Amino acid sequence: MFLRLFLLFTVIPVIELAILIRVGTAIGVLNTIAVVLVTGAAGAYLARSQGFGILAQIRLRMDQGSFPASELIDGVLVLAAGIVLITPGLVTDIAGFLLLIPPTRRIAKKYLTNWIQRRIQDGTIEHNGNFPHH
Repeated sequence: MFLRLFLLFTVIPVIELAILIRVGTAIGVLNTIAVVLVTGAAGAYLARSQGFGILAQIRLRMDQGSFPASELIDGVLVLAAGIVLITPGLVTDIAGFLLLIPPTRRIAKKYLTNWIQRRIQDGTIEHNGNFPHH
């Protein structure tokens, strides 16, 4: 766990910083700042609009009397996309936008679903309900 946190909070920002320095050298500091601000704003807007759409799907499934497990996973992925999109950096922006694109989000959803199912099977996670199948 320590290694994962170390990578998350030190290595990734250092990589982001190196890329931003390279891009800033190539296109200029102000243009680089503009790119980071525009991608952050666009990403936040897209994550918000997709989040509201997923929330509507969750409500619909619940109104139909079923548990919206698949929609909740979509919601978690869109939330993660929003978080990394407001984080300054180009690598995180690419990752965030990939999570907002439905075909690539389906791939991430499949991996996340499999990861959760493995944790359920090995007893790390306990649940009492339905779980989506891909």
